[in-house]
Amino acid sequence: MINYHQPLFRPPAEANSIIIQVTLGCSFNKCSFCSMYEIKKFQVRELADIFLDIDKLSYYEETRRVFLADGDALACETSFLIEVLKYLKKSFPKLQRVSSYGSPYNLLEKSLDDLKLLRENGLSLVYYGIESGNHELLKYINKPMKPEKMIEGLNKATSANMKISCTIILGLGGKNLSIQHIEDTAKLVNECVHINYLSTLQLGLTDTKEDDFFKRFEKKNKEFVFCSDEDMLEEQKKLISLINPKKSIIFRSNHASNSLPLKGTLPKDKDNLLDVLNMALEDESLLRPKFLRSF
Repeated sequence: MINYHQPLFRPPAEANSIIIQVTLGCSFNKCSFCSMYEIKKFQVRELADIFLDIDKLSYYEETRRVFLADGDALACETSFLIEVLKYLKKSFPKLQRVSSYGSPYNLLEKSLDDLKLLRENGLSLVYYGIESGNHELLKYINKPMKPEKMIEGLNKATSANMKISCTIILGLGGKNLSIQHIEDTAKLVNECVHINYLSTLQLGLTDTKEDDFFKRFEKKNKEFVFCSDEDMLEEQKKLISLINPKKSIIFRSNHASNSLPLKGTLPKDKDNLLDVLNMALEDESLLRPKFLRSF
């Protein structure tokens, strides 16, 4: 077995995947809401060390899925990642999917040819945090990416034949920016050529991040008022009602932070999802107890 550099994170869908740490930490690591890698300094690991980890896990001959950690392996040089991907394919002959987190900055910096090369060598799925489609809110949370640039990067990945799994954070704008947050996020999703998977999670802040998170709103003379579970379910309703994608999206709210797990395909299951949300708003006993949630 290998000794991972902790803390280690992976998407819910990668629970049964082999995890290989290509990088440590996050190359951006400035988002005011995120504490995942706050104790790690970003670095790209030595290729020899990565290969050694792969060798140690290569006895799992039936491996079909590999996830490249940490925060954004796409920050690595394309040629470097191709070496990793080739070694993975050599070590796991039944490998079907390699995935990675990718930041908005990663996708903009990579050329279409870069992404196509990565796809040809096995990187087929990118996990991407939209968080919000509202530019004002993105600046407040210190992720100042213009929505149109997010769309550009996501469409580039689609053009490279990569699948995309995006996340949105309910309650991120608090009560005061709730409408702008949801309406602009739905607009961003609708303007993308194809988001394959879309998931929502509920805002949760650690003690170490609360001060910075609130202060950034205060500097803009905006008071942040936390949304209740009911408020976030209303946001979920509005988001689902406004999403009209160009192609079908597999939708999930199965993160441990969610008060109400949901799954379906948009737009096909829109009415069913809205019915479930309405029932939950009328009967709070249908919600996951708070002590069973985590972020």
